[in-house]
Amino acid sequence: MTISLKIYSYNRCATCRKAIAWLIENNIKYQLIDIISSPPSKKEINNAVKQLGATKYLLNTSGKSYRSIGANTIKSMSQDKVIELISSDAKLVKRPFVIKNNGDIIVGFNELKWNESILS
Repeated sequence: MTISLKIYSYNRCATCRKAIAWLIENNIKYQLIDIISSPPSKKEINNAVKQLGATKYLLNTSGKSYRSIGANTIKSMSQDKVIELISSDAKLVKRPFVIKNNGDIIVGFNELKWNESILS
């Protein structure tokens, strides 16, 4: 089976650059998508929430967008409202946002988790 990934990335994100270097090092084909100009669709966001179990795992909590809204404000919102918010501001999405060819979604970069999830 050929591994092929769709990776939503931000070129100024150090974590994204590490993830891409890992993909190149492991000879994995990927489609690179700029998360700002082409953010994940609402359907992809919804799929990620279903797979990960909660919107909190999708949020880029260290970003300016998140900090300007505030953790307490976001925590007080319904899941649907948070999904709307994530869909409207790509900088709220934890990066990289990866969709495997089987539909599995991975957010963020953790080498051990990627080894387990992508290479095995």
